[in-house]
Amino acid sequence: METKPEEDQAEPHHYHHQSHPQSIAQSRTIIATIVYLALLVDNILLTVIVPILPDYLATINNKSLAAFTVADTDINQQQQLFASNLAYRNLDSHHAPVAAAIMTKHPIPGKSLVNFTVVEDRVIIAPVDRGDGHGVLGENGENDTLASENGSIGILLAMKALVQLIFNPIVGGMSSKFGYRLPIVFGTFCLLLSALVFAIGETYVSLLIARSIQGVGSACIGVCGMSLVAQLYPEEEKRSKVMGIILGSIALGVLLGYPFGSILYDLVGKSSPFIILSTLIFLNLGMQLLTMDLSVQPEVTIGTGYPKWRPIFGNKMILAIVIAILVSTSSMAILEPCLPIWLMEHLKPYKWQLGTVFIPDSVGYFIGTNFFGTVAYNFGQIRVSCLSLLLVGIASILIPSATTVPQLLLPHFCLGLGIGIIDAALVPLLASFVDLSLGDDQVVAKDSMSSYGTVYAIQQTSVSLAYCLAPLLGGELVQAMGFTWLMRLMGLCNVIYGPILVLLYSKYNPKFAAEKDNQMLLDTSGSGPGSHYKKLYNAVE
Repeated sequence: METKPEEDQAEPHHYHHQSHPQSIAQSRTIIATIVYLALLVDNILLTVIVPILPDYLATINNKSLAAFTVADTDINQQQQLFASNLAYRNLDSHHAPVAAAIMTKHPIPGKSLVNFTVVEDRVIIAPVDRGDGHGVLGENGENDTLASENGSIGILLAMKALVQLIFNPIVGGMSSKFGYRLPIVFGTFCLLLSALVFAIGETYVSLLIARSIQGVGSACIGVCGMSLVAQLYPEEEKRSKVMGIILGSIALGVLLGYPFGSILYDLVGKSSPFIILSTLIFLNLGMQLLTMDLSVQPEVTIGTGYPKWRPIFGNKMILAIVIAILVSTSSMAILEPCLPIWLMEHLKPYKWQLGTVFIPDSVGYFIGTNFFGTVAYNFGQIRVSCLSLLLVGIASILIPSATTVPQLLLPHFCLGLGIGIIDAALVPLLASFVDLSLGDDQVVAKDSMSSYGTVYAIQQTSVSLAYCLAPLLGGELVQAMGFTWLMRLMGLCNVIYGPILVLLYSKYNPKFAAEKDNQMLLDTSGSGPGSHYKKLYNAVE
């Protein structure tokens, strides 16, 4: 993340007191690293709970049911006894796992937490007790239980996204008053508090509180972290590269969270992964306090102290980009809760495959964000995003065509790769459009810095909205049209929106309007004294 000396000449205004370009480069590299680490631990904390939660909740509930002799009851009675609140439990005398929770990448499980049995390490569908001692299977032997979800786990996992959805616009507005650094520190403190509550919490309510606190911290870090990076890197090419790398921390955190949580939980216990995470978060918080200037930045509080919302919402390209992110993200948000059910119904996967089926998309997202930020800038961010939307659409359409679990690897990888490239291309472009929407003069440029919080609050809200609404709507749409047609519909939406995004860009790109204004100014300069301005302009270009 080294920078050229000439790039460092055009630094944000709050660095005017630093005279040496190298010290400027080091300072913003340190801050970018802090943001990367904050997002990394946030996403590890997001997913580390998923493999722990079902069995731990079963342990809590089993304390009140210890008087029952489960081994003497048949499978239907066991399901009737436990199905209301347990997703993973040992039901027979040999303590073999009879039901397991689906480990999804994101905080909304939708209808993926269902009851199924494991026979010879194969997942099969367990019948639902009808109340008369007989199991009921749906059409073609499919289990009607697959339409239900575990309420307690669903609410707990959804709470983080719901709280983050509420706090994203609040954080975006507060950033204009307090700057970007203080909310990042506060958000990291919320992550520390959340991890500690997870470590010591022994009741469902305490876990719910911990998940909610994490939602507040994620909103602060997600909105202000990306805004601060956009502020520190005004050079568009450098901004695209650095933002892409930082977005890669999301996928890396997801990849590390599952094995980190499951292995430590099995070897040591529930508290161990959260104690280690608390230590890492505490070190990151100390790094922030030692290296970041936590005073309110003057460029953030000029004028009324509030971001200029009207130019942001008036920029049609910002709205078009947010919709593109929403459409592509919704494909994954719908897929994650619905795919495990479809797998159990049609492919009869091994139980370990249910926990690893989403690894290829995380790997693809990591590659897309880390290595395609600069590529997208060089070849055109909108053009690359259009191709990536096409890739996401084709992958979504091909997923239901798989007849074996290995056949899901390629479309799943392409799906994650496409979404990663879209984020790496469009998230930095949002900051560039904010700059263009508010003008180029010094005073307005300062306002654009305060408005980064506004635009990234909108972007984060669209992502949270996708993971809140898509699984809920997807669960109902699967019942209405089936998983295959739902994924085909989502794929078609991505394929269609790609050309629409290019069309909107060609019509509403703020750069074209600015170039048109400059050309009009040059044309009015004539061949008289004003021609000196034209020569100067051409020399600068």
